[in-house]
Amino acid sequence: MTIRHGYYAGWRGTDYEASPDGDGVRLYLSRPADGFTQAAPDRYVRVVPAAEVDHLSYVRTRCSWRGEPFVVLGEHGEWLRVEYTGGKAPVAERLGLEPFDRGVYQAWAPRGEVQDVREETV
Repeated sequence: MTIRHGYYAGWRGTDYEASPDGDGVRLYLSRPADGFTQAAPDRYVRVVPAAEVDHLSYVRTRCSWRGEPFVVLGEHGEWLRVEYTGGKAPVAERLGLEPFDRGVYQAWAPRGEVQDVREETV
């Protein structure tokens, strides 16, 4: 399963990573395509009118790890970057999570240990 976290838009029959931009929507690709401009290595962008977009939604991937609730922020090989959503500092400390910000705890979890991976559209 591909891990998705962030805005996604449907445009002309294809889903893209996206971000709202006033009356437009920025669409992103990792490869060159007609109408897309290179913004960074392996990052191409095209702004389209919001009225042309079939849908714009925020997607996040939820899971459980070591019996606790998490959201998946990203992936790298066989590892998932997860953020604890249980809201209990003692549990986060017991799990050995890294404090990322006040009340925010994250870790790299082996993909094979993560369970109940599912997408949620907000």
